Amino acid sequence: MKKYRCTVCGWIYDPATGDPDGGIAPGTQFEEIPDDWTCPLCGVGKEDFEEVEE
Repeated sequence: MKKYRCTVCGWIYDPATGDPDGGIAPGTQFEEIPDDWTCPLCGVGKEDFEEVEE
């Protein structure tokens, strides 16, 4: 599963853990997250995330 990094604060979205505090269950792909979801650290939207190359 692809991970995504916030380009503003560097927080990593890992689909394996999701964002339980933000209502995103573990196993949720980044593409499946609602468009109104925001970074739990700095509050920017999905458009400010980029795929992490592993």
